[in-house]
Amino acid sequence: MQVRLEKSWQNQLEAQLSATYFKELTDFVRQEYQQFKCFPPAKDIFNALDSTPFYSTRVVILGQDPYHGLGQAHGLSFSVPEGVAHPPSLINIFKELERDIGKPYPKSGTLTTWASQGVMLLNATLSVRAGQPGSHQNRGWEQFTDAIISSLSEIKTGVVFMLWGNYAKKKGKHIDRSKHLVLEAGHPSPLSANRGLWFGNNHFSKANDYLWQQGSKPINW
Repeated sequence: MQVRLEKSWQNQLEAQLSATYFKELTDFVRQEYQQFKCFPPAKDIFNALDSTPFYSTRVVILGQDPYHGLGQAHGLSFSVPEGVAHPPSLINIFKELERDIGKPYPKSGTLTTWASQGVMLLNATLSVRAGQPGSHQNRGWEQFTDAIISSLSEIKTGVVFMLWGNYAKKKGKHIDRSKHLVLEAGHPSPLSANRGLWFGNNHFSKANDYLWQQGSKPINW
């Protein structure tokens, strides 16, 4: 399966795209999409990369799997298409955003405006079988997204990485913390948030303060 990405990412990930593991991964994903209902729609699998070019990336928000419910996933972590009800994790993200910087709770759960400002909304695994969270894990996506994070860490400086939950925090080993800001918190899911591991993290204001200090325009969350 030939994969075409946004040009800057195509260049950065050229070695990954031609690697044996990636060919095996794309064969697996193609078969899954042929045999089962999978998310996001095939055209949106690489939406995080296509929406936020390499040289535009200033913040990375790392998720785990795409949403596995009908109509929710569109290739941007935690985001849902226009008109789709907000999943519990997204509700808690918006509640923390309101608490942190006073941003009123929005009607739309679509985070495309974040992506267009350089916020990469990246899941560790870029596809999933409907109703089966984790079903496309350990097939090669993790190696591919590790390469994305490593590329950003090595070549750029002053990127904010938001790692929410233990799964995302494990990706932190690929980030040079002397060059970038790494913000860690519990996952925004109700299970974690209700244990006091999410609310009060102030990640949105911390990110903007850091970007400002780096001479970069703050994000209009």
